[in-house]
Amino acid sequence: MLSKYELLDFKTLGDERGSLIAIEEGYNTPFEIKRVYYIFDTKEGIERGFHAHINLKQIAIAVKGSCTFVLDNGMKKDEMKLTNPNQGLLIEGLIWREMKDFSPDCVLVVIASEHYDEGDYIRDYDRFLEEVENGKN
Repeated sequence: MLSKYELLDFKTLGDERGSLIAIEEGYNTPFEIKRVYYIFDTKEGIERGFHAHINLKQIAIAVKGSCTFVLDNGMKKDEMKLTNPNQGLLIEGLIWREMKDFSPDCVLVVIASEHYDEGDYIRDYDRFLEEVENGKN
């Protein structure tokens, strides 16, 4: 699987009552949705993530507040700050991810292509680099 990450823009609908964004499988998500979860009440200074996935595809959306993702494909690292509920960060393939700088009001929704499977996680950075070098990236 090709490893990549990119920002997706979601169409915002709305009128004088407010705004709405619909996330629809097969329309504005590039994979079948099998799981949705959200992270909130992250304490100041806490960092999360520190793992990669073998097969899982995800879209992360800061529906409220903000946080920063550190994304590493084994050769380079990028930082992406999520601040807008009409953008989602698509992460596919072997990408090491860390999350930091959560605002006090951050609510981070994650849409996933698979059900939870601990066997899909790589939680050791050295093993992640070995997997990248072995061409699984």
